[in-house]
Amino acid sequence: MGSTAGRERVVRMSVEQPLWRALRGYRLLTMVYAIGLFASAYEVYERPWVAVAYFAVMAVWTVATLPQVSGARRCTKRFLTADLAIAVAGILLSPVAGHERAVTGGSTLPSIWTAGAVLAWALKGGWRWAASASLLVGAANVIQRGGLSRSTLHNVLLVCIASIAIGYVVEVARASERTLARALEIEAATRERERLARDIHDNVLQVLAMVQRRGNALGGEAAEIGRMAGEQEVALRTLVAGGLMPASRASEDAAQGAVVRAVDEPDRAGFADDAGADDAEPRDLRPLLAGHASARVTFAEPGAPVLMPPAAARELAAAVSAALDNVRRHAGEDAHAWILVEDDPDAVIVTVRDDGPGIPEGRLAQAEGEGRLGVALSIRGRLRDIGGTAELVSVPGQGAEVELNVPKKK
Repeated sequence: MGSTAGRERVVRMSVEQPLWRALRGYRLLTMVYAIGLFASAYEVYERPWVAVAYFAVMAVWTVATLPQVSGARRCTKRFLTADLAIAVAGILLSPVAGHERAVTGGSTLPSIWTAGAVLAWALKGGWRWAASASLLVGAANVIQRGGLSRSTLHNVLLVCIASIAIGYVVEVARASERTLARALEIEAATRERERLARDIHDNVLQVLAMVQRRGNALGGEAAEIGRMAGEQEVALRTLVAGGLMPASRASEDAAQGAVVRAVDEPDRAGFADDAGADDAEPRDLRPLLAGHASARVTFAEPGAPVLMPPAAARELAAAVSAALDNVRRHAGEDAHAWILVEDDPDAVIVTVRDDGPGIPEGRLAQAEGEGRLGVALSIRGRLRDIGGTAELVSVPGQGAEVELNVPKKK
C-alpha cells in the first residue's frame, strides 16, 4: 500500500496545505498593516511606548512562529493558545496606549492581525475551535469598548462567521481526503485481486482443466485424478469470482503469485522472465508474439519494430495468449487463428481472429457468472491496466475476433 499512502499525502497537500500558506502570508501582511496604522497615528497616542512594546513582541512572535503555521502537525495547542493570548492582549492594551479611537470604535492595536489567530484555530480544529476562539476575541472587544456597540457587534460577527465557515470547509476537506484515501486503498486491493485472478486463470485453472480432460480420456486411476482436478478447478473459480483474496495478505499473495508465474506456459516464458524490467528501454512487441505462430496460427507483423514500454508489452502479449487459449479451448481442434499486429501513429493494435463456430449470444455473461473469467480478467483486465481497451466481436458460425488497442503515450 506504499503507493496509496503516497497518493494520500499528495491529496492532503493539494487540499489543505495552500490554506496554511495563505495564513502565513496573511499574518505577515496584517502585521505590517497594523504597525503602519500605528505609525501613521503615532502622535495621538498618550502612551505610545505601550504600543511600541506590544508591536515589538507581535512582530518577533509573528516572524519566529512562521514554521508553526506551516501545517496542522506543527500548529500545536500550546502555540494556538499563546497566539490567541497575544491577540487578546493587544485588544485589551489598546485603551492603555491612550488612543481614544480604540474605545470609540477605531482599530485596536493588532487590528485585523487578530483574525489570523482565529483562522489558525479554524484550520487546526475545524469550526468548533473557530467558534471558541472568535467568541473569546469578541468578549475581549466588548470589554475593551466598555459595552456592545453596533460596530463592535458587526466586527465580532464578521470574524466569527468567516472563521466558522473556513473551519467547516476544512472539516469537509479532511473528510473527503479520508474517503478518497479509503477509495484508493480499495482500488489498489481490487487491482491486486484481479492481477492474481488473471495469473490463476492463465496458469493454474488451465492446468487443472487439462488434467481433468486427460484423466477422463485415459480412464482408470487417471480418471479419479481428473475428477479431483475438476473439483479443485470449480472451487478455485468460485474463489476467484467471489473476490475472496484479502488484500491484507500482500506478502503471502505476492509469494503465491511468484509460484503461479513459475508454472507459466512455455509460450509465455519470453516475457515472464522480464518482470523486473519496467523501467527499461522500450522493447519490440513482435518477438513476444512470434512464438505463437504455428501451422494453425498465422502471425502477421509490420516490417519495423513495434516499440512499447516493457510492462505494457508484457501485458499485451499475455492478453494475446489468453485469446489464443480461448480459441484452442472453444473453437475446436480444426480452428485456425490469425494474429495481426498494427503499429499506428496513435496506438498499437493487435487483432486475434479465428474461424471457429463463434460465441453464442449471452455466453460471455454466463461464463462470468460461472467463474470463467478469461475474457473479463485475462484480456479486458490486462488491457485496462495499461490504459488500453479490448473489443470482442463474434457472429455465431463465423468465428470470433478480439481487437486489443493500446494508445501510445504522447
